[in-house]
Amino acid sequence: MSFGEAKVYFDGSHYIAIPHTERPSKKRKNKIEKQITVVENISENKIIDTNTETEIFEVCSKDDNCEDSENNEKLNKNLKNYQKIEEKTQKITKKLTKKEFFNELYQKFIELPKKERKEIIVKNMLPYFSNLNFCIDFVNENFARKQRNLICRRIRMVRKINQMNFNYFCTFTYDDKKHTEESFKKKLRTCFRHLCERKNWKYIGVWERAPEIKRLHFHGVFYIPNGTIPGELFEKNDYNFNTHKMQTTIQNSYFNNRFGRSDFEPILDRQKLGSATQYLMKYIEKTGEKIVYSKGLYQYFITDIMDEDVVCLIGQDDQKLLLFDDFNCWDEGCLIGKVGPETIMQLRKSN
Repeated sequence: MSFGEAKVYFDGSHYIAIPHTERPSKKRKNKIEKQITVVENISENKIIDTNTETEIFEVCSKDDNCEDSENNEKLNKNLKNYQKIEEKTQKITKKLTKKEFFNELYQKFIELPKKERKEIIVKNMLPYFSNLNFCIDFVNENFARKQRNLICRRIRMVRKINQMNFNYFCTFTYDDKKHTEESFKKKLRTCFRHLCERKNWKYIGVWERAPEIKRLHFHGVFYIPNGTIPGELFEKNDYNFNTHKMQTTIQNSYFNNRFGRSDFEPILDRQKLGSATQYLMKYIEKTGEKIVYSKGLYQYFITDIMDEDVVCLIGQDDQKLLLFDDFNCWDEGCLIGKVGPETIMQLRKSN
């Protein structure tokens, strides 16, 4: 017995095959959700001249960027004369579906513990439901949806990482003198894209902000072919403010000159790769950050599986096949060879 067109992935220890099945597809009806009107209050504090009752200085809300140098200087010189503070509330109305409103609240309070976050979301969404039970059911259902999506993202990332021989864990941080946050993000991704197209680099990474100073930087695992790193790698001794110890890092002159700072840590074994994967996974779970993939990464390679290459059936309802480490790969009845990087390169890929 053989299993044709099976999708095979590597779980870090063994090759697992998912046999091809024919399932009739059914079109899903697009469910049109009703929009609700969400009113958001934004407070502003204003300092008023007590003599003329005119506005002298405005303290903007956290979401705004407000600068008025003349009023600032005047206020600093005569702060005692301006003591009356008025609070003004501005209402912003938005049209959203309940699902969109939930996603907005979920992201806003993502740093809170799950129980506390759920209570706050229920409190904010309760006015848009007829009773408390309907609101709680809706929130629980969407929390389960978020959890399922997170599990799928995690599985997809791990399978893509295990299919590629990543050899560096890299961190890139920008210098204020060279970039703004927007230009750093745009130009770094452009640089990666050129290296992927011209030098066959591959990478998986995530954008992250430092907990205290909130500076944006990029973490990623990279496959960098020999002799394709621009610039020069060099060792540098500096102080680590997290561990409060001196450390030796490997940096790159090309990325340092163009962006600010770069750290290249070689991945020498599967254990190092597992640690790097866990590091990336921490950010997609705690902060909800999106994973950034380069083109050409895949979850599965497609091959026919012979019965003698199957160790046993595994998984839910025995739907997967555990394969021997040296199984043969076939494509449309032609033997390609025993599984390995060169053989896999010749096979079709799938996500």
